[in-house]
Amino acid sequence: MRYILIFLFSTILFSCKKNDDDSSGDTNNTPEARLIFKFHFDSTQTRLGNFGQPVSVPAGHGAQSPKFNTMSAHYIELAPDSLTLLGGGDVVYRAPEVNTGGSLAIDFSQAVRAPDGGILFSIPLSQVTPGTYKWLRISLAYQNYDVNYRFIFNSVTYDAVATVASFIGFNTYIQNYTIKDSSIEVNANKLQGYWGIESTLTGFTYLSQGQAPPGATTVPNPLSLTSPVPAGSCVVTGKFDTPLVISASGTTDRTVTVSVSTNKSFEWVEHSDPLYYEPLAGDTVVDMGVRGIEPHVQ
Repeated sequence: MRYILIFLFSTILFSCKKNDDDSSGDTNNTPEARLIFKFHFDSTQTRLGNFGQPVSVPAGHGAQSPKFNTMSAHYIELAPDSLTLLGGGDVVYRAPEVNTGGSLAIDFSQAVRAPDGGILFSIPLSQVTPGTYKWLRISLAYQNYDVNYRFIFNSVTYDAVATVASFIGFNTYIQNYTIKDSSIEVNANKLQGYWGIESTLTGFTYLSQGQAPPGATTVPNPLSLTSPVPAGSCVVTGKFDTPLVISASGTTDRTVTVSVSTNKSFEWVEHSDPLYYEPLAGDTVVDMGVRGIEPHVQ
């Protein structure tokens, strides 16, 4: 299938290097400088479509900006310029994969789930190819966030908060996952767009699962004309605010904060009040894709 093409560009998994000198008496022994990746979730950042252009919520749809708890990624690539094809840059990270579910899939049990400001991944600078990089590609895999929803029962309106677990990677093998307090058993592969939702109100816990239609998950790529990504992947592309320059002799940590646009990223087909997600009224989730990234270099 087309989405698997992304993962044929590189098969190398990166690991941390141990210091070659284990002597505790060496006063010159200092930690090796690293390239560090962090997430920041921003509901005010520009809302982009698949081609990296600003877009509004379509007519007949409702949407809201969730409160993000954690996010994980499957693939990180540094690209020198806008003509660098997918896989042609420096692939610095690729999460573990398995064939347990019958086809190649991200192993959710080993996913690193980072909160806002938390470290997603780091690598010694010595393992990053020296050069100047203008673009970042990051394949997002999992999201966990809170949304507001409403339901009406016996003519009484209830407003509550629900936690959503959203799997947006190309294919994910899931043994089980915890949405908020409730654990869901799966033991199977799930394609991009699978989700689970949990909410508790007046002592009753509401659980539901679903699958967004194929191709419905938004994956912003401003380089779609010169450097496309496979359909069904979640490789989001963003331009560094200032080019990331990696030197062969770098001695200080470099941090890339990946600012993720969550601007009305939770979207549904509306059947009631467009200001509220109302699943019992027929509102149907269609898109949980992020709305762009802005990588910032420090």
